[in-house]
Amino acid sequence: MADPKGFLTHDRELPARRPVDVRISDWREVYQDFSQEKLTKQAARCMDCGIPFCHNGCPLGNLIPEWNDLVFRTDWREAIERLHATNNFPEFTGRLCPAPCEAACVLGINSDPVAIKRVEVEIIDRAFAEGWVTPQPPAVKTGKKVAVVGSGPAGLAAAQQLTRAGHDVVVFERADRIGGLLRYGIPEFKMEKRHIERRLEQMRAEGTEFRTGVNVGVDITAAELREQFDAVVLSGGATQWRDLPVAGRQLKGIYQAMEYLPLSNKVQEGDYAVSPISAEGKHVVVIGGGDTGDDCIGTAIRQGAASVTQLEIMPQPPRSRPGSQPWPTFPILFKMESAHEELADGAGQRVYAVSTTEFVGDADGNVRALRLVEVEGPQNGFKPIPGTEREIPADLVTLSMGFVGPEKGSLLQDLAEAGGDGFYDARGNVARDKTYMSKVDGVFVAGDMGRGQSLIVWAIAEGRAAASGVDRFLTGDTALPYPILPTARPLV
Repeated sequence: MADPKGFLTHDRELPARRPVDVRISDWREVYQDFSQEKLTKQAARCMDCGIPFCHNGCPLGNLIPEWNDLVFRTDWREAIERLHATNNFPEFTGRLCPAPCEAACVLGINSDPVAIKRVEVEIIDRAFAEGWVTPQPPAVKTGKKVAVVGSGPAGLAAAQQLTRAGHDVVVFERADRIGGLLRYGIPEFKMEKRHIERRLEQMRAEGTEFRTGVNVGVDITAAELREQFDAVVLSGGATQWRDLPVAGRQLKGIYQAMEYLPLSNKVQEGDYAVSPISAEGKHVVVIGGGDTGDDCIGTAIRQGAASVTQLEIMPQPPRSRPGSQPWPTFPILFKMESAHEELADGAGQRVYAVSTTEFVGDADGNVRALRLVEVEGPQNGFKPIPGTEREIPADLVTLSMGFVGPEKGSLLQDLAEAGGDGFYDARGNVARDKTYMSKVDGVFVAGDMGRGQSLIVWAIAEGRAAASGVDRFLTGDTALPYPILPTARPLV
């Protein structure tokens, strides 16, 4: 244990966010620096439990008590070695993961949990600053070729593991840049894209090849891919978005979140001077209360929206863990993320337990308003409450209601035909066995495409696990770690 009394003498503390009026004028990450003195105190709060339930909360099996102790002792070099032992990209998870590890922290039973995410991100940032993150090319090449389709966290994790195992890995991405949702779904203010670039530099130096602008299934068919490569990893995500089929949906000014968010990221990349879909001067309505909705809020505020209203069909969550969601499960709690702070600073409001009934347009076919009604809780099937109907202004609407599974385009259609019955599971995702292989020999599945919409830690863990299956398939054995089972379900 780092400090036997640390959890008694130190309160949980996180870095302060930059003032709202300052941070909404740029796209930089919102957090201020956190001193080493404060960080070591946070690491000291870890109790090094006999049974560390934080491991249960983390699909990656991160060695959390070990690197907390190492940070407390300021052994940063060994801390990054222990962190990288289970996680290829802690700079991503430390910024973007909702931290089920913290929800499972034993200290969280009756106190505030250890600030695990903050310790994690400080370790990897220190490692990059000190030059400790270097390429790890394989000592021996196998001569086997692997195609990875999709460059999100699952695909990148699989690619790095397989490259280090000695295989020749090519990552295919249909967008113009590598990163998947990390690149074009996550706004710059949540994670600056320089973090992706420096990791890609390492991967290229290790031998991974990246090909952008390639729509697999169209530009190269599934049959051609299987002919040219000894194994294929599908990691394209669950990108089929959920729509809202109500009256007026066809009006101009209504977009899916993933039609809206990537354009603002392209502005930061220098592709546009101004986003083709801008919230400037508009009354914006964000439908959906999850992380993607929060991203739309922060983006709209930075674009200069006149107002932003977030709608959520569920009732407002409690501020503390309810009895129906006991430790160490991941509780659904009321959150105040950075975008919510910006919203509360006068830019708009969050509205719970409402359902959209109609979009109202103007004479030119543009959306001008949205009609909604209050609803009873999910136990009553979201039944509308009579007399609560009202209309709110809406010049720009973003639909942030999650995803329903992988896109059933030509790639999956061809593979499904080759795989026969059982290619998809009961939820419409691509089925796989315990080695992560699909019904098609040599074609593996990792991440959301196989498990449905989930967390970045699950994506990386599945990428690592699928890599283990691929390596064993190609060589008959593997030294790659196998962190999870495909039948496991997330806590969130």
